[in-house]
Amino acid sequence: MANQAKIGETVFAVGDTIRVYYKIIEKEKVTGVKKREEKEEIRERIQPFEGVVIAIRGESENRSFTVRKIAARGIGVERIFPVISPWITKVTVKKHGKVRRAKLYYLRKEKTKDKPV
Repeated sequence: MANQAKIGETVFAVGDTIRVYYKIIEKEKVTGVKKREEKEEIRERIQPFEGVVIAIRGESENRSFTVRKIAARGIGVERIFPVISPWITKVTVKKHGKVRRAKLYYLRKEKTKDKPV
């Protein structure tokens, strides 16, 4: 189906509430005691992003999905993830949603924080 995606063993569809664990690499320049001493410190961490899948688009290798969550003060945050991204460590499905649309763009206009899906 066009409105389902699979990452590893996890299958999710449009309307599901999922948590995507995404690897973040941070680079920070650190100056030493000497004048010209400069090093780069690299840190890796895994950042979860939890929200509702509002769209799945593309086919086979070009497939991507959009996840929307409500952040602090009611601000909506959307993030687009490619399915074959090496930075996604795992995906877990928190809740399956029952929807009758392939794209849930109407959720962008909702004012309330707790919109049932």
